[in-house]
Amino acid sequence: MYFQTGQKNCYDEQGDIIPCGATGQDGEYRKGIEIDLVNRFHDNQKGVVKDNLTGLYWTKDAALTTFPVSWKDALKFVQDMNENSFLGFNDWRMPNRKELRSIIYLEAKNPALPHGHPFKNIFNGWYWTSTTAAINHEYAWYIHLGGARMFYGRKDQQCMLWLVRGESKILPVTGQTKCYDEKGHEIKCMGTGQDGELRMGLSWPKDRFNHMDLVVEDRLTGLIWTKDADLSKGLVSWMDALHLIKGLNANAYGGFKDWRLPNINELESLVDGSSHSPALPKYSFFENVREFYWSSTTSYYDPPWAWALYMKKGATGVGLKRLKNFFVWAVRG
Repeated sequence: MYFQTGQKNCYDEQGDIIPCGATGQDGEYRKGIEIDLVNRFHDNQKGVVKDNLTGLYWTKDAALTTFPVSWKDALKFVQDMNENSFLGFNDWRMPNRKELRSIIYLEAKNPALPHGHPFKNIFNGWYWTSTTAAINHEYAWYIHLGGARMFYGRKDQQCMLWLVRGESKILPVTGQTKCYDEKGHEIKCMGTGQDGELRMGLSWPKDRFNHMDLVVEDRLTGLIWTKDADLSKGLVSWMDALHLIKGLNANAYGGFKDWRLPNINELESLVDGSSHSPALPKYSFFENVREFYWSSTTSYYDPPWAWALYMKKGATGVGLKRLKNFFVWAVRG
């Protein structure tokens, strides 16, 4: 239900590569579905590339619009491509935030895509998704293909568009069920091509979260989280966060000794695209949820920084490792 980030190395606070043993970093554990760099993509030589990991089909050309366009114009562009059966298909769409993020590889930059990918005309900037930002419906999510950050911007801004088709049997839905125009007004979904209409991906389990004393099991991913989402009881640095996890294991917190600082894909797997403040599904049972969290994943774009999840918004960004700027949550499984 979530992939490895691609991170193979471990880094210190200054961003230098260090041995991974006993660091507790993403590069040591490499949790998630493994990414096969050799056989991941199949190029049919006719303008379409299949991602064998997700089952999705992408246009080989990642700059069909030639230049950045508004969110409304991007959705209209997709409709025009389908009316003309572009490359022989009429089911192209703008990817939702999970679909576009699935192609990101976090041990690469400019672009942050898997090594050896067959795509052309990659723009190392922002690409639209079909998912509206729950925190402000005048905004939509976009992803920076140079550095892999995921944030949101006004729908009248100009971003690039990449087309996708097919349905993944691995990626879950984002959680978004409604549609909105560029002014943020709710509209009927039929024919919009938005995430809220298509709802592509696996449905969540009916009772997604299972509460078990000090821990909560996420039945969608199989991950087990601490019920307390503020283990540090305040803001800490990245190294302090990793050290805190070692303390949990030494004391068998909740009866377990295999806790870890989640990688950024594990943290993002919790996000509900229809919620904000926090961006978590309803009835998730967590306590003391804070606004932002450290992950165990170093930013390959700038290694003195590490990835973090902004839980109020549901965004993925970075923080300077040496600063006490984020909270700590723990995961196992």
